[in-house]
Amino acid sequence: QVKLVESGGGLVQPGGSLTLRCTPSGNIFAVGQMGWYRQAPGKEREMVALASHRSEYTYSDFAKDRFIIIREHGENTVILQMNNLKPEDAAVYFCFGSLWVHEKGSPRDYWGQGTQVTVSS
Repeated sequence: QVKLVESGGGLVQPGGSLTLRCTPSGNIFAVGQMGWYRQAPGKEREMVALASHRSEYTYSDFAKDRFIIIREHGENTVILQMNNLKPEDAAVYFCFGSLWVHEKGSPRDYWGQGTQVTVSS
């Protein structure tokens, strides 16, 4: 029942913007690192941006100047603001979260179902 709920994907013209959101759902004790990955057809999944629970942010080179990742601590929502989108940004974007479902032990990696981002005129 623990899952990452994603929203915000869609169709945008080149140069446009989209905002993705991801919120952990279920019986979760604590949330560690969260972020976004993407995978285009025929390509490997790649990291887009990561946000630690301390709001320490890491960006891939292609995202550094155009995308912004934000960590909201109340519900542990992670937001990815994507600006100046290019056709090569088209992919399925997956939310990632390192979650504790028990008080003790190690966290487990969780993935969202993926949200499609299409960049086309």
